[in-house]
Amino acid sequence: MGSERTKGKAEEIKGSVKQGVGDMIGNEQMEAEGYVEKSEGQFRQEKVKAEEQAKGAREETEGKVEGFVGRITGDEETQVEGKAKEHKGKGRQKAND
Repeated sequence: MGSERTKGKAEEIKGSVKQGVGDMIGNEQMEAEGYVEKSEGQFRQEKVKAEEQAKGAREETEGKVEGFVGRITGDEETQVEGKAKEHKGKGRQKAND
């Protein structure tokens, strides 16, 4: 996760710089290429965020199910593990808003 997000941020910054330099020197092609690189970097970051949000939603749901099973069966350990997984999933989603 981190490395793809970092690559995306680096690509976004590189593109912004290239776009700015192209604008300053009046090179429309360089400016356009910079814009494209910046946009691709932003897309890469958003893709990682979406993947992490989906993973968090899955963990949250699995945790709710596990906690429910623990309550039904009277297994406190399973109940606690389910609650922990549910909170982990919520945290992952919040971290990727």
